[in-house]
Amino acid sequence: MAGFHKSINLKNLWSGSWLRDGERVRGQICPDGVGKCGRFRLICRVGVRAEGGEDDVDFRGMAAQDAADRQSGDPEISMNPIILAVDVPDQASAFDLIEKVGTHVGAYKIGSELFTACGPEIIHRIRSMGASVFLDLKFYDIPNTVAKAVAAAAALDVQMLTIHTSGGRLMMEAAVKAAQSAAKQAPPLILGVTVLTSFTESLLAETGIPDAIDKHVLRLGHLAVDCGLTGLVCSPLELGMLRHSLPAPVQLVTPGIRLPDSQSDDQARIMTPRSAIEQGANFLVIGRPIYAAPDPAAAAQAIFQSLA
Repeated sequence: MAGFHKSINLKNLWSGSWLRDGERVRGQICPDGVGKCGRFRLICRVGVRAEGGEDDVDFRGMAAQDAADRQSGDPEISMNPIILAVDVPDQASAFDLIEKVGTHVGAYKIGSELFTACGPEIIHRIRSMGASVFLDLKFYDIPNTVAKAVAAAAALDVQMLTIHTSGGRLMMEAAVKAAQSAAKQAPPLILGVTVLTSFTESLLAETGIPDAIDKHVLRLGHLAVDCGLTGLVCSPLELGMLRHSLPAPVQLVTPGIRLPDSQSDDQARIMTPRSAIEQGANFLVIGRPIYAAPDPAAAAQAIFQSLA
């Protein structure tokens, strides 16, 4: 945050960033603080690591400053909720895109295609740049297997990772415990995937679930929070429902973000960036509207500025 001078204890907290004396600082934000200020942006940005301190943090004041900063329209002052989906097939393409976009996004999402092609090296390289990583592999297996996968991801120092909430209570609880035990510093934010944004109600019914999508999402969301998860991935259309139904600290991450004049592609439940933030999203996962643009950096900057 602009003008924020306090240091923050770095133990068992979530990643965050702000400007301090004109310098971009990486630090940590405690989950309890999120509830005090609503949709506070927790994403890590390029910068230096804050030293651990024990000062209390005035989250209400930070939230008020955040609102003022957003109205200024300065992307280097405001927190950036945009996560770029690096949906490219190889490391060369990934870093070509990352170099073009730079600090115009808050983090980079590495999915199944790129991770399978490049392995952990892609994570190491991005983290060495000081940028945050969202590892989106959607783990779904027996509890012991998922726990080991989450522990391995936490050891890579990623800031976010995903698991499927349909894996059930034992799997989710095992994932939370593994993340807390294996993380080098703060454990990653574990995001529960509810219903994929490509699903329609007819497709969901084909899997044996007769409920409406929103009802099933809400059920899985409450179960995930009860199991200790502090974040969810959901479509834009379920944002308002989840924001009003779940505790304030729960972080909502939404894909399915499209610009008003863009195609929906394979996403069935979509929304514009500004509308998603207004509905309660903490983070926006955006891929094609940025990486397929003639100027990815300009596209990312324009999306960010549209949120002010």
